Amino acid sequence: MTIARASLIPPGGPGTYHCVQRCVRRAFLCGIDRHTGQSFEHRKAWIERRFLLLAECFAIAIHAYAVMSNHLHLVVQIDPAVVDGWSDEAVAARWVRLFPPREDSEQARGLKQRLLMTQPERLQRIRSRLSDLSWLMKCLAEPIARAANGEDGCKGRFWEGRFKAQVLCDERALLAAMAYVDLNPIRSGLAIRLDRSRHTSVKARIDAADEAQLARRLQPIAGSIATCLPLSLGDYLALVEWTGRQVRPDKRGAIPKHAPSILQRFESHPDRWAVRVKAIGSGYWRIVGDVQDLTDWAARLHQRWIKGIGIATALAKTN
Repeated sequence: MTIARASLIPPGGPGTYHCVQRCVRRAFLCGIDRHTGQSFEHRKAWIERRFLLLAECFAIAIHAYAVMSNHLHLVVQIDPAVVDGWSDEAVAARWVRLFPPREDSEQARGLKQRLLMTQPERLQRIRSRLSDLSWLMKCLAEPIARAANGEDGCKGRFWEGRFKAQVLCDERALLAAMAYVDLNPIRSGLAIRLDRSRHTSVKARIDAADEAQLARRLQPIAGSIATCLPLSLGDYLALVEWTGRQVRPDKRGAIPKHAPSILQRFESHPDRWAVRVKAIGSGYWRIVGDVQDLTDWAARLHQRWIKGIGIATALAKTN
């Protein structure tokens, strides 16, 4: 059942979400079209550059992303309080970066920014948009759609009308969603190692990591929100690699004997971790959390039941 976005994501409120945006008309975002043999691999760079720009302009933290052949994943945290600390000049400058003038030049950008500074009501609307999930996804999807349609020589929709968004209720849900997203190429059989999972946040983390960074607390891959998860980058990479051995198509259901010690902080029974990660894709619906989280959300949405309560109940049982 379709639910109004505002019921799940109240405007002006903070939150952490797993978003999925899919293509329509068998369109290829990236990859190689098996029907025509045409390669669209270069479009993955478009997406990653756009991710970085959005992270610099919006009040967000990007925790994970993956760019696939006909869809993309984004795990993002939004905090409107960050925007409240920006000056009007900073807000205007960010908006001009997102929506540059048609004749894009330093002079034209400066003129547009000064014009925005004379419009306080419009500037206030822009301020709220820079911490709005729907505007974030709009600013991600529209430029890519225009560029892809221009390259394909066609018009019409490139993306599905609504992006899917899951509310991540706690750090465990966030970590499971990050692992799910980072393992997309491995789960799909497109890669067998994390350092070969191109155009994912885990590959970007591995490429940028040195020995000192591996020991530091896990930070967002990009963004303006200063936040850390309660594990190191090295711990996270070990956890994702261990999880990947369980979700490989050729090793479905196989549980390695020795789970990373960091997993004990988030999962009392290691054999349930792979189930939790896989459930991000199909077990849960719009809310990811424990039984009480889902029960509270069902009541908030005036429903007796919400998809995911069954898997959350099974994961909560003790041996």
